[in-house]
Amino acid sequence: MTSPRVATELCSEDEIVRLVHAFYARVRADALLGPMFETHVADWPAHLAVLVDFWSAMLRGTRRFRGAPVTRHRALPPLSPAMYARWLALFAQTTAESGNPALQAEADDAARRMARTLQARSADPLA
Repeated sequence: MTSPRVATELCSEDEIVRLVHAFYARVRADALLGPMFETHVADWPAHLAVLVDFWSAMLRGTRRFRGAPVTRHRALPPLSPAMYARWLALFAQTTAESGNPALQAEADDAARRMARTLQARSADPLA
C-alpha cells in the first residue's frame, strides 16, 4: 500500500467517491455480478459509504475504514473465478476512465491483491 504522505497526493476524496459509485453502478447492472450483489446488499447508500472509506484507506491512507473484508465475504456464497475476473475487469474499466493514471495503477494493483486474498481465504476456512 502507498504511504499516507504519498497517498494523499495520489487522488482526491472526490475521485474515490466517483470511482466507487461508478464501479458499483456497473457491478449492479452486470448480468453475472449484479444479482449476487442485489441479493446480499440491503442498504446500498450505507454499503457505498463503507466502500468509499475502504478505498480511501487503501489509496489515500485514511483511517476511517473499520471492517474485516475477508470475514464479511466469507458469509457470502463462494464466488467463481469468472466472478472475480469480471469484478476485476469492471474495476479496471472504471479506473481507466478516471483520467488519473497514477490512481488507475495503484487502484488496479490493490484490487488484484484484494481479489487474490478473498479467493484464497474463502477457499481456506482456517485462513
